[in-house]
Amino acid sequence: MLFDWLIAPFVEFGFMRRALVGGLALAISAPGLGVFLVLRRMSLTADVLAHGMLPGVALGFIVAGLAVPALAAGGLVAGLLVVLGAGALSRMAGAREDSALAGLYLVALAAGVALLSWRGSPVELTQVLFGAVLGVDDAALLLMLGVASVTLVFLAFAWRPLVLECFDPSFAQAVGARGGAWHLGFLAAVVMNLVGAFAALGTLMAVGLMMLPAIAARHWARQVGGMVYAAVVLAVLAVLAGLLASYHADLPAGPAIVLMAGGLWGASLLGGPVDGLWLRLRRRHLDG
Repeated sequence: MLFDWLIAPFVEFGFMRRALVGGLALAISAPGLGVFLVLRRMSLTADVLAHGMLPGVALGFIVAGLAVPALAAGGLVAGLLVVLGAGALSRMAGAREDSALAGLYLVALAAGVALLSWRGSPVELTQVLFGAVLGVDDAALLLMLGVASVTLVFLAFAWRPLVLECFDPSFAQAVGARGGAWHLGFLAAVVMNLVGAFAALGTLMAVGLMMLPAIAARHWARQVGGMVYAAVVLAVLAVLAGLLASYHADLPAGPAIVLMAGGLWGASLLGGPVDGLWLRLRRRHLDG
């Protein structure tokens, strides 16, 4: 019975194995970036960038249909343009970068949906917005594995500057850490992971696997390294549980994975060893 529930789907079906490998690749790379977004108080930035990719994805769809290389290339270009455009607008107009991102994101989201509605059928529109993780082909799988590999290499080199920027930006500037360059590289890595996740989860779900485990990780560790490890473990569990729920309960796989990640966040919030609600209530009861 246990074999049938937990292992048999991945043994019997190739599409389940591809979905598992791609999902695990994203689960290893994306949550670490999410932890740094949380520490930088930029949690909503990933959502902004995910929606900002939509016009590029839509143009890729108009040119080549649902071909993953075209969709990924369009999304990557659009996401990077949103990042660079927000930085340029904030410097030229003296506005906050988050407000520039918000403006670009709203325009990009409306333009992307309009383009997709103009040339796509309702089924194709749904697939672009919400993904089809069980339909991951070889091109999408290679994209996710490539993105994960590049991200892990980037984090290996950028770890110290990113940590310094999070906790002591003045010291980072004093020692010449080149915070601006690392910040742009970090945002580019976020865009790449969103593009990789888009192939499986769609533009509206891609941010879930990056941010929900990262938000939950703060209830399992106090140091940055511990948070990243916890976020990766939680993301891996979400992928496994989401794929199994999708298979056994006939649910859409992308939303199922995000819902499992949300459930793990809720469990962490309630029972996590660091600032979990249960520990807070128990401490308050003992103090009273």
